Amino acid sequence: MPTPKYKRILLKLSGESLMGDREYGIDSKILTHYAEEIKAARELGVEIGIVIGGGNIYRGNENSDDGVDKVTGDHMGMLATVINALALQSTLEHHGVFTRCQTAINMERIAEPYIRRRAIRHLEKGRLVIFAAGTGNPYFTTDTAAVLRAVEIEADVILKGTRVNGVYDSDPEKNAGAKLFSHITYQDVIQNDLRMMDLTAIALCKENNLPVIVFNMNDKLNLKRVVLGEEVGTTVSTALP
Repeated sequence: MPTPKYKRILLKLSGESLMGDREYGIDSKILTHYAEEIKAARELGVEIGIVIGGGNIYRGNENSDDGVDKVTGDHMGMLATVINALALQSTLEHHGVFTRCQTAINMERIAEPYIRRRAIRHLEKGRLVIFAAGTGNPYFTTDTAAVLRAVEIEADVILKGTRVNGVYDSDPEKNAGAKLFSHITYQDVIQNDLRMMDLTAIALCKENNLPVIVFNMNDKLNLKRVVLGEEVGTTVSTALP
């Protein structure tokens, strides 16, 4: 069996990615695809934590004009991430992957509360841990939650699975001539306003010298290739190699 480059990873998935071709909700085909990709990576022996967004169900910052205040909207978004986490957990377990779901907001009847030491112990025992409900606080995105959890569990890298091939100099879905970066620094991301993550998340990565690899999660076995250290997507780090 090939040796993975990383011992422990934090996989960040957007809620929107679960929609597939739909305009709202969860596409079961995408869930199955993600479960197969994650299982293939897990079989290499790598320890995996996952943070998933909730934008396929509710995005507080985009619904501020619907009569819901910002804090309430963010709480609704946190609950949306729990729905996605439970759906992904169920699909992973149907594929034979042992999982635990931990939430930043206590809801013991359906998931464990987030406890750092317990999360690390689950990972050490070979269980995949899904971290839901963001940071548990309004005004913080799930990107920031992903970086926070990655730092707390001492992950080697954050893998951000998207529907594009990496970080571009402009939106590749709007500009066919957009340039794909293979490597880029956090400082360049900030200066060029590339928005691969929000500024709080980028600053936290930079502070902790934590690399992020942005890649296309929809391409078959891409996650496994990234874990094995192949040149896939865009690596974002403090300095260029």
